[in-house]
Amino acid sequence: MYTLLPEIVSLLFLGYGAYVLVSRGVNRVSASFFALCAITFCWQFAWAILFQLEDEAAAGLVARTGYFLILFLPTSLYCFVAELTRERGESMRVAASAAFAAGLGLLLVGTDLVVAGTYQYKYGFYPRAGPLLILHIAQTVVVMMRALVLLYQHMRRAISVERVRLRYCFASMLIYFLAAIDYLCNYGAGFYPPGVLFIALSLGIMAQAIARHHLLANPMMLAATVVHEMRTPLATIRSQARFLSQRLPELIDGYEAALAQGGRRSPADDGRIAYLRGLGQSIEAEVQRTNFIADMVLANARAGSLDSGTFALHSVRDCVQEALTCYPFEGSMRERVRLGRQEDFSFYGSGSLLVLVLYNLLKNALAAVQESDGVIEIAFYQDGDACRLTVSDTGRGIPPHVLPHVFDPFYTTRSAGTGMGLAFCKRVVAAFGGKIGCDSREGEFTVVCVDLPQAA
Repeated sequence: MYTLLPEIVSLLFLGYGAYVLVSRGVNRVSASFFALCAITFCWQFAWAILFQLEDEAAAGLVARTGYFLILFLPTSLYCFVAELTRERGESMRVAASAAFAAGLGLLLVGTDLVVAGTYQYKYGFYPRAGPLLILHIAQTVVVMMRALVLLYQHMRRAISVERVRLRYCFASMLIYFLAAIDYLCNYGAGFYPPGVLFIALSLGIMAQAIARHHLLANPMMLAATVVHEMRTPLATIRSQARFLSQRLPELIDGYEAALAQGGRRSPADDGRIAYLRGLGQSIEAEVQRTNFIADMVLANARAGSLDSGTFALHSVRDCVQEALTCYPFEGSMRERVRLGRQEDFSFYGSGSLLVLVLYNLLKNALAAVQESDGVIEIAFYQDGDACRLTVSDTGRGIPPHVLPHVFDPFYTTRSAGTGMGLAFCKRVVAAFGGKIGCDSREGEFTVVCVDLPQAA
């Protein structure tokens, strides 16, 4: 009777972990989720076996085997959250947690310091806590709290669609955390471990997040799919706009000829005719801006798999000129951009990707100076062993509490932003072997500096 629930839950976890791995493909997130499911399966399945044993020696062996895997459960959950939130900076902490668990595992195998044998409840044998089990419990609390903080921080800066997914994950993690109440049974609390019920509920919420809200989906890849489908209608609109540009002036000329022959002219006709003359060009300019945004989204989505096999030597001057020529400036904003120090150098990488980096930096700088009389300066020169490209503006600047996070994925302070622009820039520059940094003073200036290695 007591073995049925842990058996069902363990099998559900293993099956769902395998389903995610197969359906979502093998990647860092799905693999870490599968590891979490596999360890939980082993934990619950070991307890299902333990409850059926009558031999104390065999029960002690099963208890130690199950607990050896339990020691790594907090780390596996922490690793999954770190991958889900794309916090690569957590890798050292995850490794330290795993090393700590491995050390306790060695003590578990050779001593009674972690698990001191078993004793029997009404439903069967259960592991007895050793004096050092408290270290594992403390580790669990610390690691789980850190994972919840990561989720909460990522949830706050996520875009709306991803925020819904992360709320499900956050709720699931809180419930999973409650399963730690089972540790009381290791110290002799005489009740059937309720942790398995919390795990079952946590599994249901996680299943809802993954199956219904696509928790493991990459939001940028979903956006890229939508953007890709926009290409055909945009091409059609551009073709029709060009036809208007060619034919509409002929119709207007005929209309004005008719007016010259004595037709009646409305006082508003002059403004309407001027608007119609430029209508085709206006539509084509909007299509160009939309295609520009589409290119940015697609580049952001693909930045995680940059192909260095296509890298070659490129002139930074040519990239700057292309960016300034092709960027869809609005109104007189182009006049706000000037060139500073210009010393051309070659870099090894992708010219088109560096142009996209400049697009992102220009977009941010233009937004910063839009409500002021600020200007933007682009400079490129050699500084010692580094080849430097800078984009600076005298706009509103960046608040001190925001500045450390500007390169974090999905971090944004704009209601319509995605927080992927500077993260994309960082990945591209890193792929070139360079570094990117930002310095700013609120209300005064912002400088983004790209340092690239000298081309051999």
